[in-house]
Amino acid sequence: MTDEQKHSLSLAVIEGNAVQAREVAEQLLAGGMAPLAIVDDVLSPAMDEVGLRYDTGDFFIPDLVMAGEAMKAAMEVVGPALKAREQVRTTPGTVVIGTVAGDIHEIGKSLVATMLEAAGFVVYDLGTDVTVETFVAKVHETGANVVGLSALLTTTMRNQETVIEALVEAGLRDSVKVIIGGAPTSPAWGERIGADAYAENARQAVEVVRDLLGAS
Repeated sequence: MTDEQKHSLSLAVIEGNAVQAREVAEQLLAGGMAPLAIVDDVLSPAMDEVGLRYDTGDFFIPDLVMAGEAMKAAMEVVGPALKAREQVRTTPGTVVIGTVAGDIHEIGKSLVATMLEAAGFVVYDLGTDVTVETFVAKVHETGANVVGLSALLTTTMRNQETVIEALVEAGLRDSVKVIIGGAPTSPAWGERIGADAYAENARQAVEVVRDLLGAS
């Protein structure tokens, strides 16, 4: 029955069925499956499959959004169980991510955060319209390895550079990698403002962050 439930949970995430994902996650925990195994053996591979389907053109942004919501629903059940049993995943790094000040676009940034969490990273999603001071304070607080800066408007791209400049001023730039993304951005823009990398989409962002931290 457990194998059938594991398949059911995987399918729920891939198909973006949040209600089913939560229910099956609860069933697996009740049946004695270790919460860490649920994450590593079912949820993470399911999100990897979602990313692959997006890369091949079989999935589109709405599919990624729904899969992300299903993943979050399952983690709302599994997460507390992980803490209760003091089970800790080996994490390749810590990421602070947000959409820069003046920009309230959420979807792309949230997809990146979800995919990074599924890949095992500790992620602090600061949301949208995030001030420079908030980014710097969170990096200092968490000791993050990576900062992800999203901008979907040409008028807010400059704020990516402002965050990088603030990290330099705070003495944190040498200890953190900066990755940028968003429709108007590009590898050339990233190079111009002193970012370490650029990612075009959520799947690529995970690969880039892994490469930056030598965690591939």
